Amino acid sequence: MDYLQDVLHRMLAWVEAFASTPYGHWALFVLAFAESSFFPIPPDVLLIALCLGRPELAFVFAAICSVGSVLGGMAGYGIGFYGGRPLVRRLFSRKKVQAVENLYDRYNAWATGIAGLTPIPYKVFTIAGGAFAINFKIFVVASIASRSLRFFVVAALLYFFGAPVKAWIHEYLNLLSIVFVVLLVGSYYLVTHVFLRTGPDEGGGEEEAHD
Repeated sequence: MDYLQDVLHRMLAWVEAFASTPYGHWALFVLAFAESSFFPIPPDVLLIALCLGRPELAFVFAAICSVGSVLGGMAGYGIGFYGGRPLVRRLFSRKKVQAVENLYDRYNAWATGIAGLTPIPYKVFTIAGGAFAINFKIFVVASIASRSLRFFVVAALLYFFGAPVKAWIHEYLNLLSIVFVVLLVGSYYLVTHVFLRTGPDEGGGEEEAHD
């Protein structure tokens, strides 16, 4: 366990070091792309470091991160689609796969939006999304919306508040994401269980005919 923690700390330091090089924006794109399919370190680490170094470019960095993450998610979808469920079960624990499958069963491709905002590993959803053959168009739309929101929120906080907000982001970003997910799921429930049930089939037309 200590060895794994040491490896992760070294990887974090290695990722953050790219912020002080001329290739930081390229590294951010590659990291965001890779994290969506196989790399364990989230791109927020490098995004924060880059925004602190060049706050005037914070929203540019957020856009780069978003594009890389969505394209990486599409690549992860392809990996899952051609690798199938056996690949998903080989890469991830049975508990994670079952949790993701339950979310996809309930929310279809919109579950990707939940993964894009929360601490749930995004790669699990992208690869599983392909393996379960969920709707690709909705998958892409949900990825764009959720990943862009996550990264642009980070960029906006650093642009307006700078270094003092760095620790706050690390501590509360997941909480903010969870709040948004609750709102997202609530909106989904309202649309599917309230608004979509007020169509022409409801209202008692058939029941009146039986009277």
